[in-house]
Amino acid sequence: MPLVPVKELLKKAEEGKYAVGAFNVNNMEIVQAILAAAEAERAPVIMQASQGAIKYAGIEYIYALASLAASQATVPVALHLDHGTSFEQCMKCIRVGFTSVMIDGSKLPLEENIALTNKVLEVARATGVSVEAELGKIGGTEDDIHVDEKEAFFTDPEEARYFVEKTGVDALAPSVGTAHGQYKGIPKLDFPRLEKIAQLVKIPLVLHGSSGVPDEAIQEAIRLGVRKVNIDTNIREAFTNTCREVLGKNPKEIDPRKVLGPAREAATQVIREKIRVFGSAGRA
Repeated sequence: MPLVPVKELLKKAEEGKYAVGAFNVNNMEIVQAILAAAEAERAPVIMQASQGAIKYAGIEYIYALASLAASQATVPVALHLDHGTSFEQCMKCIRVGFTSVMIDGSKLPLEENIALTNKVLEVARATGVSVEAELGKIGGTEDDIHVDEKEAFFTDPEEARYFVEKTGVDALAPSVGTAHGQYKGIPKLDFPRLEKIAQLVKIPLVLHGSSGVPDEAIQEAIRLGVRKVNIDTNIREAFTNTCREVLGKNPKEIDPRKVLGPAREAATQVIREKIRVFGSAGRA
């Protein structure tokens, strides 16, 4: 089946009160792992590419891999730009065939963030592409974007209401206590804030930096209105740790397939576990 817009998946997730997993892709093996996990769990899935992934693999390769995966899938697959920071980058992704883009204007003053989001929405609406926006900074490092912990600030619920009212965006990523990358301790999410935002905006919410957040905390966030959960670090850990193990046991191994094959399998298992946590298993 062709790639589907994220808003379609999130609409069904809202009806069923579960979340769809959005998993970052960097290479062929990870695309295959996401699809294998989604098929095994009979779950809708979002493949997403960050600026770093696009720089590494090339936008055409990312699109070709994801669209090939979708064409072979019996479950819905979407392709999303994660943390697009410019209008131009969003346009490139829409032009290539991405079915969803995120415009991250969270570092801008509120009115500038609204203006940038609306500029992207204007084109996206005409092409049937979903748009996610961000309000409030999410700490940590996501490829080239670094937000200092002290600089990270939580999303103001009233500001979120105003932002959604002025844009009509399809999904919103609020800052409620998660961070990108590996956590030093256990993150504490601000559930009252999340609940208030969900009540005021009445659109699907997105949880970024979810690797390392305890399962119960993710499930509580879903109960409060999160419909898309982003996972990247956990996949990287499973993938690279398995490569290390294989090469550690056989340092003379020179066949990439014997290294990357087990890594792909490890990533598949992690993604399957996440899909079950999100409640999207069996929802395809």
